[in-house]
Formats: sequence, C-alpha cells, structure tokens
Amino acid sequence: MSVEYDITTRIFTLHTKNSTYQMQADSLGYLLHLYYGRKTKGLTDWALAFSDRGFSGNPYDSSNDRTYSLDVLPQEFPVQGTGDYRNTMLEVRNDKGVYGCDLHYFGHEISEGKYSLHGLPAVYANPNEEAQTLTITLINERLNINVKLLYGVLPDKDIITRSIIVKNEGKNPFTVMKLCSSCLDFTHGSFDMITFHGRHMMEKQFDRQRLHHGSHVIGSRRGMSSHQYNPFVILAEHDTAENSGRCWGMQFVYSGGFEAAAELDQYNQTRLIMGLSQEKFSYELEPGEKIIGPEVIMTFSDEGLSKLSQNYHECIKKNICRGKFRDLTRPIVLNTWEALYFDFNGKKILEIAEEARKLKVDMLVLDDGWFINRNNDNRALGDWIADEAKLGFNLGELVKYVNKLGLKFGLWVEPEMISENSRLYHEHPEWAMIIPDDKPVLGRNQLVLDLSRHDVREYIFNSVSKLLEQADIEYLKWDYNRSINEVFSHKTNNGKVIYDYMLGLYEILERINKRYPDVLIEGCAGGGGRFDAGMLYYTPQIWCSDNTDAIDLLKIHYGTSYGYPAIVVSAHVSSSSNHQTGRFTPLKTRYTVAMSGTFGYELNPLTLSNDEKNEIISQIEQYRKDSAIISDGLYYRLSNPENETFCAWEYLSRDGSVALINVVVLLNHGNMPQIYITPRGLTSGTFYRDIENGKIYASDALMDSGFPLKMPKSDFEGYTFRLERLS
Repeated sequence: MSVEYDITTRIFTLHTKNSTYQMQADSLGYLLHLYYGRKTKGLTDWALAFSDRGFSGNPYDSSNDRTYSLDVLPQEFPVQGTGDYRNTMLEVRNDKGVYGCDLHYFGHEISEGKYSLHGLPAVYANPNEEAQTLTITLINERLNINVKLLYGVLPDKDIITRSIIVKNEGKNPFTVMKLCSSCLDFTHGSFDMITFHGRHMMEKQFDRQRLHHGSHVIGSRRGMSSHQYNPFVILAEHDTAENSGRCWGMQFVYSGGFEAAAELDQYNQTRLIMGLSQEKFSYELEPGEKIIGPEVIMTFSDEGLSKLSQNYHECIKKNICRGKFRDLTRPIVLNTWEALYFDFNGKKILEIAEEARKLKVDMLVLDDGWFINRNNDNRALGDWIADEAKLGFNLGELVKYVNKLGLKFGLWVEPEMISENSRLYHEHPEWAMIIPDDKPVLGRNQLVLDLSRHDVREYIFNSVSKLLEQADIEYLKWDYNRSINEVFSHKTNNGKVIYDYMLGLYEILERINKRYPDVLIEGCAGGGGRFDAGMLYYTPQIWCSDNTDAIDLLKIHYGTSYGYPAIVVSAHVSSSSNHQTGRFTPLKTRYTVAMSGTFGYELNPLTLSNDEKNEIISQIEQYRKDSAIISDGLYYRLSNPENETFCAWEYLSRDGSVALINVVVLLNHGNMPQIYITPRGLTSGTFYRDIENGKIYASDALMDSGFPLKMPKSDFEGYTFRLERLS
C-alpha cells in the first residue's frame, strides 16, 4: 500500500518507490507535517520539537501550553488566523468583512486510483498503474467551511500530487482571498531556490539563489503562467548537483496566475508554498458552492537534479499528456510564419507546399493572416472566416491541394482574443474584457475575450469546430498573444473572473479534444508564455519560444529541461541570419538544437540552395531514426548555463544500449582549452562504440574522464555523437 494510516498515532504515510511523506493529525486536531525525504520505515513524530517561543501565539485549545504554537510547528495546510505569521495557504473573509479561520481534522478516506478534478487538468493514472488517493477533511465550525486536502500517489514514478477543495456548508457567503494547493515545511536545513525566469523570446532562464531570511516570491499577475516566471520551482540543498544531493520540486498544473514563495523564518525554518495568484482574486462562495485549487505535482530526489527532472519528464509524458499523440512521434512541420509573415496568397502557399514535399516534411502549417481582413496584426481577431480573395480558394479547397501533394495541413488560430477592428467586436463589444467608460490597455492591438461567459465559450467552440469541419485540418496552433490587464465581466463577479477564465479555456479545449481526437493541438502564447503542465493536459506540445535563434534556444531548452520532457517542446530550424537576433548559425547547429524537441522548420524553402535542401532531407531522415530515443529516452544535462564555452546534453535509451549526445560550441577562442564531454547513465562495466568513427570506450572511464571534442574551427559548431553498447 502506498498510503498508510496508523490509528494510534493518527499518522499518515505516503510511500513512493524512493521517497516517504508523513503527516499527523495531532491531539488538538491540527495537521502537522512530519517528513518528506528518502524512503524510510517507521514513524517520524519524534522529529517535532516543542518549546516556549516569545511572541508566538498559542491556540486557545492548547490550555495555555506555551510550547505549542502554529507559528513554529511544521504544517500541512497553514491558514491565516491561527497565530501563524508565516506565509499561509488559505485566507477567507466572512460576509461581515472579518478575516481568519481555524481548521481542524475531521476525517479521512483512502481510495484506490488517482483522484481527478472537475473542470481542471490533473495527473491521471494509466490502466494497471498503481495509484492511491488520500482525502483528508478539515472543518471550521464558525464559518461552516469544509476543506478537503487531496493527495495522489503514483509510487512507481516517485510522484505525489496535492490539491484542495474548499466548500461553503453554511448559510452565509464567505470569500476566499488566497488559495494555495501545496506546502512543504522544513524545520531545519539550508537551501537554494531554483526558479526559471525570463521574458518574451528568452523564457525559462535557470536561476539558483541561496535562501536568506524573508520570503522569496515568484509568480504571475498576467492572467497566464507567463514568460517571466514558469510555474515550477525546486528547493535544493546547497551542494546538490546534477547527480548528487537532495532536492524537492513543485510544479503547478495550471495556466493562469500563480504564486510560489519560499520563506526562511525567524527560527531558520523553511516553508515552500504554491498556489493561485492573489492578484485580482476574491472568490465568493455562496452556501453550497466550492472552489478547487489547481494541482501541484511534487517529487523528491536524493540523487541530484537529473533524477528529479527525469521524474517530472515521466509524469508529464505518461500522466499529463493524453490522447492519440501522447506516444506518437509528432509530425515534422514546416510553418509559414517566418517564411511569409502576412505577405502571401494561395499561389505562394502551394509553391511552399511543393518544396516542403520535396524536403520530405509531413505537414504544412499556415500561420497568421489567412482570415478575412487580416493583413496585419491590428485587426480581425475573432472573425474566423477564411479570406477566399486572398487565398484564391476556400479553405477546404486549399487543404485538398496541399493534401494531394502528400502533406498534412495545420492552421494557426488565436480564439481567446478579439480586435476592436473586427465584425465580432462590432456585434458583441460586451464580450471583451474592458472596464466600462475607460480606455483599455492594448497589447498587440488586441483585447481578451471574457471566457468566464458561457456565450463566449460557445462562440469560440463553434467557430473552431466550423473550421475543422470544412477542411481536413489535422493540427491547430492555438496562440495567445497578450496578458490580461482589465479584469471585468458584464456577467461574472469580478473577483471570480481571472479563475473562471481558466476554467472556461479548459472547458473549450476539453470539448475540442473529445470531438476531434485526431487533431493535434499545439499550445502557444507568444512562444513560452503559457508553457505549463495545465496546457500540456490539452495540448501535448507547446511552441517553446518565439525566439528561433539556435544559440539563444540552448539556454531556453536548458531551463525547460528541468521540468518538461523534449517530446512536448516544439522547436524549429529557422533561417540564417536569424529573424530575431540577426545571428548567422550553421544549418547543422540549428538542426542539433531543434531536434531536441518535436522538430520542424520555420523558413522559406524557396530561398534555400540545393546544398541546403539536400542537408535538410538528410536531417529529416536522421531525425526519424533518432526520434524514439529523444521522445522516450532518459535526459541528462552535461553542461551548465554558466559555461560560456559549450553546451552539451544526452539522451539515453531505457535499456542503456544507445546514447545520443549533442554538443554546441559557443564562442571559439584562439588556442582555447580542450573541451571534454562526459556522458552519464551508461551501463557500468561495459564498453561503448562510437557508431560514426568506431572508437571503443570503457563506460566507467568514459563517465569519469569524458572524451575530447575535436577543436572547433568557428563559433557555433554543432556535433552529434551516437554511442552503442557492445554486448
């Protein structure tokens, strides 16, 4: 059993293959956190320490026992109003404007299988996969609040998930002002917080900072998980490295605003919490209503950061992504955006399609500019009707022509947005999220549709359905190109809008997935602005960045690799010079970087030389051979972002028989030191042969000393090595 309960001590124990998690419902009814670390036997209630702490209050029921204070004790679900002055997970305000509540243990249930969340994405268990759910109920009698803490355990994957349901069981409304889903309390220790900051076109930049006293907070107030901070954090001991040391991860299964905070308190205790952003959030619950806190995926590793990443990769690949494409090699696409932007007609599209066929790609994706009045990004969003005058045919005819060439067809859409200069805005201005009698802030000259409204959701679903039914469209690039600023709805309580918006988006995507299971949806938000586990539940790949420069992508992919597997990372080979940076990079290097994802092309094949076309044909042929190990192999980072000389990474087959190693040299220097590449994860006590040059290496020596890289002749050279284990 992965979930156990000791009736005498009231201690709950969650076991995974390599970790143990324990908590206790104590004699006062408070749920205390005991342990989360390497797998252990027995109970750990001996780890709690009690002493009188000045200015740390004591619960009334403690009978003036000054050694008992929730301001000091480690907790599972700390709430505001109990004398705990650290970061808390829940704040409520009653109908008279009074803040605070006190929650006590009421009961629990242990059930087989993994819980699901109504209206929200969540980790699921596969058939025949062991999983259990622990539900702990806490109550507050004064406000009649019922809180269910949900714990899901996937023992074989070393995954524990947490979620929360807050319900009003009273006769009067109350408002949830803050809601977090997960908390880890450490009574001692010294930690680094690893986060992934960035900006548009430079997402998920690795950042590791030592925790000092106070609260280190990251998050998003933008209505999306954001380019600025990914909803994923790691707490690591100072000496934790790729292959050694202890670390704990939290990843939010949610695509809207979030907050993660690590606090080092007055007694050198550390608390890490994750949940919804408090910005523009005040969720009123009428009697009988409830709110669900989005899920947090937790994992622990005492084998370093690589193992933690591999745990997340497995969970995302097999227990978040769903549907037909979960286990399939994704189609190799050629996207028209950087090839043509808005300057195209049907003739140009078919010319590019013909060249794409010769290059052996699988699919042509027609990006922005295909619908009526859309010749720039200032107009027409919301009017999802193909511009037949521009295309020269209706959409169905265009797709048939492309299909006859042997290519599948994909289409760009941005259904959550509306332009002021559009038919839709003229007919339904109340659908846009605009504060009445005020001028809105424009982002990319567009506004956001109010997805908290049922009529708006119906319009979006019907518009997308009509597109998919008038042509054989097998792929949608679902884009989202501005943040939410004005939080206003003509129908929804404004404190609920920002949360209900995400429920509305998930509802639309779920309906589309169910009706059109053979359509692959790629998520996008100006690249990585909504790159999170929540979107991956509906869109099994996400455009990683609008920056297609191979050298910048090295750092973007590096940060992404900590929480997300390569199979969900959409990356393309683009032109040189690059459209975002102007950098010239060899075609081989651009391929080496883009192959570390779903792979495709973002360029105009009509402008390529014959040598470049032949090289691309060879790249596609090679990618098809390597795609299985890239999508299903174990991933290792062989360099770090502080290394300004080279970037290296490895894919290792499950049985350890084949290693695929990629290297990109950054800046070449005169008489530079020798670069050595040190593989990891190889089978100890064996030999590996370099498939290209026949060299044979002893695996243990190779993992200790590495092999020398041929001296580069210029900047940005790319290398690929394939090592095969000898029997």
